[in-house]
Amino acid sequence: MRMMGRYALLATLALILTGCQINQEQPAPVDQATPVPEQPTTPQQPLPTVPSVPTIPSQPGPIEHQDETVQPTPRVRHYDWSGAISPMVSKMLQASGAAGGSVLLVDSVNNRTNGSLNTGEGTDALRNALANNGKFTLVSAQQLGVAKQQLGLSPQDSLGTRSKAIGIARNVGAQYVLYSSASGNVNAPTLQMQLMLVQTGEIVWSGKGSVALQ
Repeated sequence: MRMMGRYALLATLALILTGCQINQEQPAPVDQATPVPEQPTTPQQPLPTVPSVPTIPSQPGPIEHQDETVQPTPRVRHYDWSGAISPMVSKMLQASGAAGGSVLLVDSVNNRTNGSLNTGEGTDALRNALANNGKFTLVSAQQLGVAKQQLGLSPQDSLGTRSKAIGIARNVGAQYVLYSSASGNVNAPTLQMQLMLVQTGEIVWSGKGSVALQ
């Protein structure tokens, strides 16, 4: 009886050992990998648009102020010299009493007005009115220019005074000198003419007339 119990115990131990060996030989359970759920695709954000810079309109340049120190250009005035000179020359030729062929020095018109006056136009008109007058022989502009240079004057200079005009007339051998001057308001000047005898300085004729603006 005791022997059977021992066999039973041994058999039980053998079974237990066998079961343990089987358990050791079985592979360990492998955990199944749980698939990772796919992350939802994030929609791509559009790139930010840089706003366009508005075009800046061109700025006007600096305001230039007129230099007040610059003197304005004087107004150019034109006069009807012939309208005033022609009738005066006609009266002078009739009243002078000069002998035919007498030499006459025509001085430049002098400006005695209150403004700027182009007396060169008046002098040209005076010489043109005396051209081919039949009584006086005019001293040429070239002769007058040479005589002025001898006195240290520019050919364009007016003689200025009656005494200087008489003195230069003697140098060129003239018997008479015609002295002219414009005076008064420059917008309506008065032209005065005097015919003088060179030898004595006597005024043998004088006339006066208004010169109108054109």
